[in-house]
Amino acid sequence: MRNGPIPPPPRVLPRNDTRQYDDLAGEWWRPDGAFAMLHWLARARAALVPPAGRPGALLVDLGCGAGLMAPHLAGKGYRHVGVDLTRSALDQAADHGVTVLVGDATAVPLADGCADVVAAGEVLEHVPDWRRAVAEACRLLRPGGLLVLDTLNDTALARLVAVEIGERLPTVPRGIHDPRLFVDARELVVEAARHGVHLRVRGIRPGLRGTAAWLLRRLRGGPPRTVGREPRMKPTRSTAVLYQGRGVRHG
Repeated sequence: MRNGPIPPPPRVLPRNDTRQYDDLAGEWWRPDGAFAMLHWLARARAALVPPAGRPGALLVDLGCGAGLMAPHLAGKGYRHVGVDLTRSALDQAADHGVTVLVGDATAVPLADGCADVVAAGEVLEHVPDWRRAVAEACRLLRPGGLLVLDTLNDTALARLVAVEIGERLPTVPRGIHDPRLFVDARELVVEAARHGVHLRVRGIRPGLRGTAAWLLRRLRGGPPRTVGREPRMKPTRSTAVLYQGRGVRHG
């Protein structure tokens, strides 16, 4: 017979509900945890950011979560400001040297033209109005400033891979995405151009061998891989699932 109180069942939340990130707060910095792939993407996104070109350069990280880009930006010379809605994630970002702001990606509490770089990693597909988020990212950029991003394309293949298959893989949170919010790559390029940023996009995917080894280790319950030895993201011609964007603000 079981002794003590019966724990309550885990709460069931709607898809893309931000409260999921509070429930998963302990997963952010686990290399093989629920947000493992976000570590891989943070490394690939940071690789698009050059060293700062001037003293006091500012990088604004929209939807920064727990600050997973921070280790990969170290030494590049930026003041790293992270914006997110989830306080439990921001507390961890602050512990990793990020200056944090509670805020929405569609209404960022920062001045026009303040940023040398704006990063929007794995956030646009979580925003009900991604066009407003793109407008905000471009507004924050100074002339000559750089926008870097990655997101999921609005395609049947992306819905199959990211939701139908992806959310059945070990440790991937169920309901973390709402496929109705996925972002059409062509529309994103047009929207960025409306706000003065010529965005170039390319497909990316995890390296097949590294990912297969990671999945096998997870299924066998092996020890976690240390940060820095995770599977690498690789460029691919197809933007049909996951893609990066990089562009400079003109004018």
